[in-house]
Amino acid sequence: MRPALDFTTLKVFIAVVDRESFVGASRALEMPTSNVSRCISQLEEKLNLQLIERSTRHMKLTQAGQLLYARAKPLLEALEQTESELTQGQVQLKGPLRICIPNEIGPALLGSVIADFACQYPDVEISCVTNLSGFESLRDDLDLAIIVSRGQMDDSDYIARHLVTIPCTIVAAPSIILRYGTPSHIQQFEELPCITTVSALKGAPWQFVSGKGRFETIAVKGHYRVNSGEMAGRAAVSGVGFAILSKQACQPYINDGRLIEITFEQSAAPLHLFALYSNRRYLPAKTRALIDFMHQKLSHLPLVT
Repeated sequence: MRPALDFTTLKVFIAVVDRESFVGASRALEMPTSNVSRCISQLEEKLNLQLIERSTRHMKLTQAGQLLYARAKPLLEALEQTESELTQGQVQLKGPLRICIPNEIGPALLGSVIADFACQYPDVEISCVTNLSGFESLRDDLDLAIIVSRGQMDDSDYIARHLVTIPCTIVAAPSIILRYGTPSHIQQFEELPCITTVSALKGAPWQFVSGKGRFETIAVKGHYRVNSGEMAGRAAVSGVGFAILSKQACQPYINDGRLIEITFEQSAAPLHLFALYSNRRYLPAKTRALIDFMHQKLSHLPLVT
């Protein structure tokens, strides 16, 4: 009878693959490199299969190694999550939960959601702050950060779970259309007055998405910069310039004629709301419950997907 795979050996194998080296795995697991190498050799001997092709310069997973990694990693994470919850007393939803949500859009979308969660789980002690620091806020001893992103999000060491997509559109006041005409292609925004951001969304250029899903950025003529969607909306209504706004926020102004919606072959890239946390394996049950709660509540809001 073939001996069963053990938890520790699989953990070493996953660490080697994730760190792309035996040395990296030894550092992560705080064990000698020789022990890491011995574990992998014993695992290959037990399976009678080569899992990793080794050389002095690099290592590469075999087909068998790729299969084991794909199947074992989620199982290992689930086991470690269960172990963490059991040993740290995290099965019950109680204790402090420190979160950060973005200014303005955070309270508008999540204020009632987080309040409902607090009512449902009164033993969870919620501390919530609002700012636009995003990734940085997780370094301030917080458990969870909600960030807003447009287009492709930068790579990071954090785990990001998508919560909701917020469609956006290009709008302008009738006075702007009368003065500059209706643009027919997005490149014209390089010369037209536009309302852009200071540091929100990293002050990124306007982004559009083609029918094939490819992103295109336009360095617009940003002569008026704000750090608030509400400020941008009010500036657009006042005739300061063209703006890219969430469809939900500007729909009332479009309906009453104070803003005119402008469409192009490429659509304005939507906003994405992400829940960010630092380590999936030891995510407390209360944090996971809040993320699931937000995702479920937000999925039923109008004009979001």
